[in-house]
Amino acid sequence: MFTSEAVTQGVRVHVQSQYDPSRSRPHQNQWFFLYTVRISNEGSETVQLLSRHWIITDATGHVEEVRGPGVVGEQPVLGPGQSCEYTSGCPLSTPFGSMHGTYQMANTRGGHFEATIASFTLSEPHALQ
Repeated sequence: MFTSEAVTQGVRVHVQSQYDPSRSRPHQNQWFFLYTVRISNEGSETVQLLSRHWIITDATGHVEEVRGPGVVGEQPVLGPGQSCEYTSGCPLSTPFGSMHGTYQMANTRGGHFEATIASFTLSEPHALQ
């Protein structure tokens, strides 16, 4: 299990990733990873997650970018002291790689900012990195 954490303007993004052998087919060059994200508002004003931007890199250096509204179909609103958590997945054609990115956030004053998602490792437990 791998973790990362970053804080941007009072928004803490903590990620934990793990290999999912039940959804992986190594003999077909398919590895699947789960990641659980906890977004906590440690600031003094309400924020809303509007969209996401992921940068996924596999072991060969191939980069894929994923952009879209919200997370798992939602655009959560977090008041001061509130948090939300979700789990999603990422397929790779190599036994290890990494992910990082940003969440586009808005605050109650109409301001926008990007909350950093620090890089975290995706790795099959016995992969040589």
